[in-house]
Amino acid sequence: MRRARLLRPTGRVLRVIGLTVEAGGITARIGEVCRIAVPGEEPVPAEVVGFRDRITLLMPLGELRGVYPGCQVTPQGHSLTAPVGKSLLGRVLDGLGRPLDGGPLPAAEALYPVDNAPPNPLARRRISAVLSTGVRAVDACLTCGRGQRLGIFSGSGVGKSTLLGMIARYSAADVNVIALVGERGREVRDFIEGDLGPDGLARSVVVAATSDRPALERLKAAFVASAMAEYFRDQGRDVLLLMDSVTRFAMAQREVGLAIGEPPATRGYTPSVFALLPRLLERSGMGPRGSITAFYTVLVDGDDMNEPIADAVRGILDGHIVLTRQLAAQNHYPAIDILQSVSRLMPEIADREQVEQAGRLRDLLAAYRQTEDLINIGAYVAGANPRVDAAVAAHDGIIRFLRQDMHETSSFEQTREALAGIGT
Repeated sequence: MRRARLLRPTGRVLRVIGLTVEAGGITARIGEVCRIAVPGEEPVPAEVVGFRDRITLLMPLGELRGVYPGCQVTPQGHSLTAPVGKSLLGRVLDGLGRPLDGGPLPAAEALYPVDNAPPNPLARRRISAVLSTGVRAVDACLTCGRGQRLGIFSGSGVGKSTLLGMIARYSAADVNVIALVGERGREVRDFIEGDLGPDGLARSVVVAATSDRPALERLKAAFVASAMAEYFRDQGRDVLLLMDSVTRFAMAQREVGLAIGEPPATRGYTPSVFALLPRLLERSGMGPRGSITAFYTVLVDGDDMNEPIADAVRGILDGHIVLTRQLAAQNHYPAIDILQSVSRLMPEIADREQVEQAGRLRDLLAAYRQTEDLINIGAYVAGANPRVDAAVAAHDGIIRFLRQDMHETSSFEQTREALAGIGT
């Protein structure tokens, strides 16, 4: 029996329309991986994404070069899995978990299903401990807990990737898992060598699927990174998951949905996009042991913070950090707009003194912003409003506190000490 060769039922490619491969003669489940044999080339992996009459619809996980009608299609009997293990640390992988850095295939301790279900809500431990990010503006006013999920919302070119690199280098997490979904090819190396650096990479796993890769591979990169983070969480580690960006993940799912005939809805996004977002974002957080603290970037369309993807993601996550082009234009980095940002768990995990100090900083910043035009043209008279007087006196100190060079770190204790001195 052990030496017997198992026969797999095979089918044939009928036609290729756009991104979709139509195959006949096979019986496979949604999500099952199939291999398309191409003479003279490596087999092309593909995933079952739908059915039409008796035809199976496949989306390729690789290039379709060389595929023609009649190519053999063989179901593999399983869904996509990701190799996991400690050997992944320091490695750069593609969207399917294969090496991108020229190194050997990582030694896998196990294979994790890519499409894992989120943890049972009652199996999650409550969030009670602070995770220091090393970024003053976040630690002081948007305090993040171990197992919390935060979104970083901004337009293009405002500093999302730089902020992610700072958090990856300076946070108190045990392991970083970084997913670069739909990024420009140049930016991947720039992020790894410039923003992340050798020290950050040594305790990180980077999963990159650039914008030229097939839509399904870009989609799976987010799930592969989540599966790797889940492995380290199951080992009892505190994991930091950084994903750039959820918007490009949604765009990849839109391509898949439109290709198989889904009707477009809000701004062309298909209904499956909004069904898939919670399945991805709810996988991070606390587990029975270990935690995944997640930062997801959202590239807002036209700097509109209420566009469909931003609105949907903001409703799922435990807080949002808003970066504005106005602050970036003033050379204020990281360009975090404290007044538009919020951490929903800060009142529960930070002590009362810090919450009051952060509230005072927000109050002073809001008072200054409301009268900024009058102050700039010299129309405001000192003494007219004690609240504004205090804001004017403290403003330079607040800006110095919130600004931070990308190579500068601040411990949580140093941040608390500096916060206590503002406005006193």
